[in-house]
Amino acid sequence: GIEFDYCCVHAAYALKEAGYETIMVNCNPETVSTDYDTSDRLYFEPLTEEDVVELIKGEQKNGTVHGVIVQLGGQTPLKLAQALQDQNIPILGTDPDAIDLAEDRERFQKLLNELKLRQPPNGLARSKEEALDIAESIGFPIVIRPSYVLGGQAMEIVHNMSELERYINTAVKVSGDTPVLLDRYLKSAIEIDVDALCDGEDVYVSGIMEHIEEAGIHSGDSACVLPPHSLPAETVKELEEQTIKLAKALKVKGLMNVQFAARRDEETGEFVIYIIEVNPRASRTVPFVAKATGVPVAKIAARIMAGEKLSAFKSQLKGMNNAHFAVKAPVFPFNRFPGVDPLLGPEMKSTGEVMGLDVDLAHAIAKSQLGAGTFLPTSGTVFLSVKNADKDSVLPIARDLEKMGFNLVATGGTCTFIEENGVTVTRINKVLEGQPHVIDAMINGEIALVINTTTKSAQAVSDSSSIRRTALMHKIPYYTLITAASAAVKAIKALQARDLDVASIQSYFDPKEKSKVA
Repeated sequence: GIEFDYCCVHAAYALKEAGYETIMVNCNPETVSTDYDTSDRLYFEPLTEEDVVELIKGEQKNGTVHGVIVQLGGQTPLKLAQALQDQNIPILGTDPDAIDLAEDRERFQKLLNELKLRQPPNGLARSKEEALDIAESIGFPIVIRPSYVLGGQAMEIVHNMSELERYINTAVKVSGDTPVLLDRYLKSAIEIDVDALCDGEDVYVSGIMEHIEEAGIHSGDSACVLPPHSLPAETVKELEEQTIKLAKALKVKGLMNVQFAARRDEETGEFVIYIIEVNPRASRTVPFVAKATGVPVAKIAARIMAGEKLSAFKSQLKGMNNAHFAVKAPVFPFNRFPGVDPLLGPEMKSTGEVMGLDVDLAHAIAKSQLGAGTFLPTSGTVFLSVKNADKDSVLPIARDLEKMGFNLVATGGTCTFIEENGVTVTRINKVLEGQPHVIDAMINGEIALVINTTTKSAQAVSDSSSIRRTALMHKIPYYTLITAASAAVKAIKALQARDLDVASIQSYFDPKEKSKVA
């Protein structure tokens, strides 16, 4: 991904500045890190143990290889760490054993118990029978995935035993060599990404990002906000403390990313924090954090891996400025693949990202949507059709839209519910109910915005897929999650209040540039 490419490029620049000769190994020519002037030498080679070991041995004949950095290219080079160390090739940064500790589910669970940190109920299965037993003990719904995955490949949320059996029989081969991970899915939880720098002793939390979509949507597909906008200060402080504990326990040298889920306790009303996973490497959020805070995170990480201390960069570690919000929004390739259903889940579908910055959150969201190619309407007709579980949540959205001057149309059940709660809405036919139906209205340009959530049953997904595809073809903004729809409505409200302004990125975190913010 381009995010990891960013990390590699900035690391190469930082190490050059520190007097090192840099060598880039990459198998993808469509990257900036493979430009002729990024590194001193460039190898187009597959990232396999055999190829990488051979080229390093060739380089060792030309002089001393100070070390190899594996934590900036995502999961693929990270898997090579132990194999390279076994060949007596020095690994810069986090020790391969610590990498394995974070990746190995059983070892990691033991570490969390020692640190007294929470994790959702989970298990590791090496056979179908073991998977079924674990599912029975931890309960449904369950997030299931192969071990050591990238981009949420073959990851799924299953709601019962028959769905679990179908997954095991069709999606993956479960064995001792290829185990699957089963985690209890935390309903109504807020997912949080935390990026940190560590030199093995000191830790700097570079960014805490609150996801707009609920836990269960792949982090690469979820929009997120920096700093967190709905979490109380004590929860944010606890997230920082848990991140520092983990970084020190793993003796991280360089970058680390932690994915948390925070869920409100029904009895106490306080947020309970769960650790979903820890990645002792660069994450997709590093460029976003660097741009949003003005801290060259990847450059500092490279210098730390080369042996420098975090304290040497104290003047550059500014922290997050709470005077503005940064919103990262995903960019999807669905317009290039019209046959693909744009429904989001735990498997990653986005191919890029954009950022919106503003002094208030709603305008930052509006900017991020505009950057991602979504033109939010400020008037017109909104189509609503949501699953039963979302009906209570869609009501405040419908009320806001009505107050903002929008006309509302909805399918049967959604229409009845909204109308019974005092909101003016017109009923519109589903496709199966005959013409004129919602698709006709969309094709005729009568719908300005679509909010459509569905259950995960094959029939429900199939019934609503034509709505999503039509929205895509006719460039109608559409939202398949209530949390995302709510954020979009806030952005529309902000756009009705004032237009977007333009300012340089630097003006948001550099006091000298402050006067230039409109």
